[in-house]
Amino acid sequence: MKQTYRSATAFVLGWIWVAFVAFNAFDLTIRYSGKSSLVAGAVLGVLTALVYVTALRPATVVAEDGLRVRNPLRTTFLPWSAIDDVQVSHTINVTYGDKVLRAWTPQASARERAKASRRGAPREQRGRYRTEPVLSKGERAAQEAMAGKTHADWVAEQITERVETAKRRDEPAGQVRAVWAPDALAAGVVAVALVVLAVLL
Repeated sequence: MKQTYRSATAFVLGWIWVAFVAFNAFDLTIRYSGKSSLVAGAVLGVLTALVYVTALRPATVVAEDGLRVRNPLRTTFLPWSAIDDVQVSHTINVTYGDKVLRAWTPQASARERAKASRRGAPREQRGRYRTEPVLSKGERAAQEAMAGKTHADWVAEQITERVETAKRRDEPAGQVRAVWAPDALAAGVVAVALVVLAVLL
């Protein structure tokens, strides 16, 4: 089973931007006014390429055969047996051999970390009477399990579990593959072409 983890906020904002650009591209086509329309199109093209590679493309994909990390310009595939360690700072850092792969998403910001810490702390009772419902035993256990953990911590735990399972099964070491992302490079080429077109015409 394949699971894809990414920044939900960046992903939603990225698609909102794409919808905005689609509307404006249609408008620029209908009301074409020469050089100014080309310049506006080039600006939209460059910004859309940046939004694509930083908000829409990055993802951490947990699959049966290994971990696939899609960063802005590169995609790295790591078989489970090749991973030595997984740690979380502001990014998920995956150690394999003498190298460290930093996953672009999901990230753990200082704000998210502080919120997670507050979530695990007991709440102060204000006033004489209890106004909040009493949590069941299962709800308390879930709250304690998630105390102080961010989305990045949770994803790192999923990766660690897969790595440990692969090592228990003594799976043969696969090959690590890191390749340039053709979709990201194509977005950059299109953006540069729009800029050149706007300058030359």
